[in-house]
Amino acid sequence: MRWALIKVCLAVTGMVVLAFAVPLALVVKEMASDRAFSQAERQANALGPTLSITTDREQLLQAVLSTEAGAAGRMAVHLPASKRGGEVEMGRVRADHEAVEIARDLKHAGVTAVPGGSAFLQPFALGSGKICIVEVFVPEAEVGRGVAFAWLVLAGVGIALVTGSVLVADRLGIRMTRPAERLAGAAQQLGRGSLEVRVPEEGPGELRRAAQAFNAMAGQVVELLANERELAADLSHRLRTPLTVLRLNAASLGEGTAAEQTRAAVAHLEREVDTIIRAARDAKPRTAGQPPVAGCDASEVIRERMNFWAALAEDEDRGISVAGAGAPVYVPVQRADMAAALDALLGNVFQHTPEGTAFSLDMHRSQDAVIILVSDAGPGIADPEAALARGNDGGRDGSTGLGLDIVRQMAEATGGDVRIGRSMYGGAEIRVWIQLNALPGEQPRRRDRRTPRRRGRPGVTSS
Repeated sequence: MRWALIKVCLAVTGMVVLAFAVPLALVVKEMASDRAFSQAERQANALGPTLSITTDREQLLQAVLSTEAGAAGRMAVHLPASKRGGEVEMGRVRADHEAVEIARDLKHAGVTAVPGGSAFLQPFALGSGKICIVEVFVPEAEVGRGVAFAWLVLAGVGIALVTGSVLVADRLGIRMTRPAERLAGAAQQLGRGSLEVRVPEEGPGELRRAAQAFNAMAGQVVELLANERELAADLSHRLRTPLTVLRLNAASLGEGTAAEQTRAAVAHLEREVDTIIRAARDAKPRTAGQPPVAGCDASEVIRERMNFWAALAEDEDRGISVAGAGAPVYVPVQRADMAAALDALLGNVFQHTPEGTAFSLDMHRSQDAVIILVSDAGPGIADPEAALARGNDGGRDGSTGLGLDIVRQMAEATGGDVRIGRSMYGGAEIRVWIQLNALPGEQPRRRDRRTPRRRGRPGVTSS
């Protein structure tokens, strides 16, 4: 917008300057020419009184030399022919005989071109009734004297006007574009999660109204998010009553592996509900410049969650294997989010594959990413694209369609993604790509995205 205003002002001012400067330059040139020939006419008229008194050659020559033009050798006198002789010429003659005769016949002043300039021919009537012609030479430099300087002044004035108009347009453009840039920057910060950003209500009326609307919208967004967090906390709190009943019933189950697993599951569920309530009520909008959340050791979380699911896998006679989780691998994901994503992946295996179906979890580390593969020997996923859509069960019975969406959000928060394919065991293979050196919200890289494959069948081993 700023450059557009400058271009418009430059074009308009340039046209105005040209419309006035060109005619004025021509007028200056014409005035310089008129001034030169008017001066020549005055020089010629200075001989009028002398010619009206005498035509003596000596006296006329003294009169010619007494003038400025005569002294400079730029004046001549053409006397008509007499009975004693032909036409008499005094001074340096530049005009040809034909031009002199035309001026004598017309009996009024005229100008004729001569080498180096122009000759001004002024006729005078003598006492005898004959016509005498006084010639004054006007050099070409005299005709254009002062024109170049005047044109230079006009050009300077024109440039100054154009420059001044551009500066004024630039100031006006800044007054309009700065509020617009602030509004655009605030919108970007709001999109990145900085809910406290507001825009000063400055600038033209339209931009002030836009800033007011943006500030009102940002306030409504903050209010809606606060209501959403409270609603999530309230809904989560309602689960405490049935959880209390489950905990009491689990305590009365006595001893045994199943009883211990049930009590551990209820305790884990209580912790997750408490975490949800605290996260919902304590959540605050992240301001601009706030450092990203700390990461976690993916290997440690994988070993912990696989140990949790291993007991259930043993009860259902499932063969499992873990690879790549021996050494620490730090990822830019919170521990709770990583654990929730792994539980969603492994829970899908137990929920959607028959008992006895083997599965494996592999983790591969590259220079800029971590890839987690969960493969099973079950029936697979009929529509992988639909399975990643939130609320879609992906063709599996009993699915809420939220598990894979949790995994996808976790991966995309690092700049990665989630893909579903066919495993080498014939079932589903879910590959989670976690970017290590990308900013949150950055699009995942597409180079070297080949999915690593493990060799062999899954067994009951871990490494």
